[in-house]
Amino acid sequence: MQTVLITGAASGIGLEAARLFAGAGWQCVLVDHNEGALHQLGQSLPSPASAAHVLRTIDLTEPEQVASLGDGTPALDALINNAGMSDASNLPLADQGPAQMGRLLALNLAAPAAVVDACAALLKPGARIVNVSSGAGLHAIPWRGAYSPSKAGLIAQTRALAQARPDWCVTVLAPGFVRTELVDGLIQAGRLKPEGALGKIPLGRMAAPEEMAQALHFLASPGAAPLSGQILALNGGSSVYGGSQPLPPATLQPLPLDTPVQLEVCGGDGTPWEGALPSSAAQPRYAACLDLSPLQREAAGLLQAVHAAAARFAARHAQQASLTLLLPPHDPGRWQDAGDGAAARMLVSTLACEWGSRALRINALEVPAAIDPSSLHPLLRYVCGSAAQYLTGQTLVCSAAAPGALR
Repeated sequence: MQTVLITGAASGIGLEAARLFAGAGWQCVLVDHNEGALHQLGQSLPSPASAAHVLRTIDLTEPEQVASLGDGTPALDALINNAGMSDASNLPLADQGPAQMGRLLALNLAAPAAVVDACAALLKPGARIVNVSSGAGLHAIPWRGAYSPSKAGLIAQTRALAQARPDWCVTVLAPGFVRTELVDGLIQAGRLKPEGALGKIPLGRMAAPEEMAQALHFLASPGAAPLSGQILALNGGSSVYGGSQPLPPATLQPLPLDTPVQLEVCGGDGTPWEGALPSSAAQPRYAACLDLSPLQREAAGLLQAVHAAAARFAARHAQQASLTLLLPPHDPGRWQDAGDGAAARMLVSTLACEWGSRALRINALEVPAAIDPSSLHPLLRYVCGSAAQYLTGQTLVCSAAAPGALR
């Protein structure tokens, strides 16, 4: 049995994550300041086989309460810092003083580090730590106080922790627009216009909290080890869109997140990459293509390889399918070849924007030459599959798994 600690567990993404982990047999340590909602959630979850879930009512803005997390908490396989808040004052940032920004910064930036410190002795070798940041940490969002600065700080903090503790797998989930209670509140208050948000999302829709829960479930697993220190920007492609015209809305509802996958492997040579995902003939199925051909190209030919792979995919799939490309490390050798690799990665993002309204996804994994292909199979299963239908336009940089990270 595995054990996970989730903060902000009583609502939104945290609540859906708690349901998913508990349903998968994990013991959950659930932390929230809302005692009533936390108790109600605990009562609704299936009990793990050999130990009960642990409920902790804690105000994470109070350092003394955070420090008490280590008391009575079991050993942890994973820790998810999900709790966060937005700014409700609608005041210009320059008009706010330290007191007005204090609680937001305490919860969004200081608390994740304090939770890790409080639980450090409980984290098993190879433990996974996931900090939930936001797309607001990648691009500035005005009129929401210190929200963007706090989330940018959390991204930097996560990367620093990954370097300081290579024995852990430390990642960031950066959600885009997710239809949580917080977002609904912003919409009702007139501070977020859905049509404006959707016009900047290539996939043309907001995400459901369940989609973020699926990402957290993967990032909390041993298979996330190659992504340590990286950001998983799960935002429907909004972080890669730079156009001035509104994008079209989605015309298709996402398939169920557990839809079986029909995988096609292209450009392979019989290597173990082809064992990444078993094919399934079940109906309905989610069509996925894993294209290995860019791995065979020199730096100067990478752009053409990515374009050819995309053209093959587009000719065979009209809607609701994913293309995942494997790319060599971004090391051109000659400076004259550096532009080709960068162009190839921007092509991935551009295609994601053009294909999004048809729920066609494209992502790339940059993989080192010496990596064991089997260590990437869990990552490929997630990225290619139906659980990641809100992931598009991203190039994820993978590294060889740290010792002890895959158990």
